[in-house]
Amino acid sequence: MSSTRSALLALLSGAVLGGTLYSVLNHTYLDTSDPLLSHLPHPLHHQSIFAQRTNIFNSLFVKKAWGWTSAAFATVWLTSPPQTRSRQPWSRWAAATAVWGAFAAWFFGPSLLERLAVASGGSCVLHLPSDISDNPPVVHPVPLEYCSAKTIVSPSTHPALFPATLLASLDSAWMARPRLYNGHDVSGHIFLLTLSALFLHSQLEPAWKLISSPRPTSVPFKFAVVAATALFGIWLLMTLATSIYWHTPFEKLTGFALGLGGFALVQFPFSSSTLRVARASLSTRVD
Repeated sequence: MSSTRSALLALLSGAVLGGTLYSVLNHTYLDTSDPLLSHLPHPLHHQSIFAQRTNIFNSLFVKKAWGWTSAAFATVWLTSPPQTRSRQPWSRWAAATAVWGAFAAWFFGPSLLERLAVASGGSCVLHLPSDISDNPPVVHPVPLEYCSAKTIVSPSTHPALFPATLLASLDSAWMARPRLYNGHDVSGHIFLLTLSALFLHSQLEPAWKLISSPRPTSVPFKFAVVAATALFGIWLLMTLATSIYWHTPFEKLTGFALGLGGFALVQFPFSSSTLRVARASLSTRVD
């Protein structure tokens, strides 16, 4: 393991563990798995931009983190000197994309994170409008398949899901998409940011060495490396911010562990391949 990767692991661990400890000691985190709390503004939203769901870093970057990471990786590779390019980084990217997809998007149906939430007691819930009565229910449970399919439901399209008292109170034009709550809501942000930071670093490390060497490099390559490094910095910043303001401590720790494990899965086949090549080379020299 390179010294810079060791430093990155220490930095990520410090951000997650330090941010989580701070959130516990200062009561700054919001339990996003509680349906009675998760739809409300963060209690500290007026004090910090990072406690606002709609902050630009979250809405523009983190929610599209793997797309940004993929674009940064591709730009650095395409602008690098032709003689330094190989196919292996693309194989790693494909493996990392598969890991991201399995955990966060699709795994023969619901993603692995969704399956974990359901297995740990999660339920599919609709947040109801607050103006339907003087004392309205805040949430309404629906079957799990509506969360799995991410189906938008309404009284007009799915009347069987609502009791008669709710049907009489709800506007027929009202609609909403149910979400999973009450189970173990692994921090998908921490998982994704950890995987993205580690993968992007693995591609930037040789680029940093190339730029710092006497070897001439093009202006587009230097610009691509600077932009990717700035993105890398955003991932580190948002890892700390998420650890301070969102999810329970255990949900953040499991997200971090899964991010590390996912990156290890990406690295394993290539590390094994490199080791076999090195052994073969050593054997040839000995013979």
